[in-house]
Amino acid sequence: MMRMRARAATVTATLFLATAATTGIALAEGAAAPRPMPAFIGKGLVQVFNKLGARTKLDVQDIGGGHRTVLWPFNWKVCTQTPSAGTPLAGHSRVGIGVVKKTERCPKR
Repeated sequence: MMRMRARAATVTATLFLATAATTGIALAEGAAAPRPMPAFIGKGLVQVFNKLGARTKLDVQDIGGGHRTVLWPFNWKVCTQTPSAGTPLAGHSRVGIGVVKKTERCPKR
């Protein structure tokens, strides 16, 4: 019976290590790499809130020229983002998101 348990633990540990290696999960404490900024341009503002979480400081601005207040995220889409997609988020205290209403076109920059 003892042999079965040891083998099950070995298989589980091997599976975890293989999964960690293919998904990039950090195994050592404090070794977690900062997550990269996702690509939000063209997506709904709701996705920004869902992916970044409550701890990220967001600066959301209407860049459509009307300087409107962004109250209902479901009505807006992302046109610009700072930092750019792929940039590690650890060193950035703020994320800037430029939006327009979903029915509008993003302004050319």
